[in-house]
Amino acid sequence: MATSGTRTFTLAVDEIIEEAFSRIGGEPQTGKEAQQGRRSLNLLLQEWLNRSVQLWTVTTSSQSLTANTSSYTLNSHTVDIEEAVIRKTNSDNSFTDFELERISRDDYLNIPNKSDTGRPSQYFLDKQLTPSVFLYPTPDDSTDALRFNERRRIEDITASTENVDIPDRFLPCAISGLAYYLALKRPQIEMQRRQELKVLYEEEFNRAMQDNREKVDLIIKPDLRYKI
Repeated sequence: MATSGTRTFTLAVDEIIEEAFSRIGGEPQTGKEAQQGRRSLNLLLQEWLNRSVQLWTVTTSSQSLTANTSSYTLNSHTVDIEEAVIRKTNSDNSFTDFELERISRDDYLNIPNKSDTGRPSQYFLDKQLTPSVFLYPTPDDSTDALRFNERRRIEDITASTENVDIPDRFLPCAISGLAYYLALKRPQIEMQRRQELKVLYEEEFNRAMQDNREKVDLIIKPDLRYKI
């Protein structure tokens, strides 16, 4: 018997909710339950942001620099910066990237003269509701650009007919996690069953995350710099 020849299987939000409800012993019967399912699924995806880096949420962004301006406001959906460089445009229109070192809030605060100008070598990410990045030294060349890999929020779920902003291989753990979240709202679900749903969710999430990683050699180098 021939196979389908396709690799396009996915589930819409309403199908994920229906599958999750079926795992805890029932199907959504009202619009209210469907609304609860969407809200719980949004909360589940937000909780994933606290666990690790989801590679599909990392994208390369660029920020033009202004001479004598050290701080730049990022998008509100920026969760973190993974790596950053200063991109310098050469006379032949080629580019040279200079790595930036990330420093903490305390390190940035302790810089004696933050108005020093030059090519930035360090950055501090201020994680407010709308994050900002501070560069040191303060840029002195408006033709340079800040290039960075930013981790963004997973897109919101706003309708049951949408797809979820996750790879299809994460659908099993999304369903398991949603089933666990929904079971917490039903007092008739026994504690043992809730625990089983939680264990299944954690196992499936961990399996998915094992493949969600950079598959490169790990090289550890000592930091030979010192401070006076």
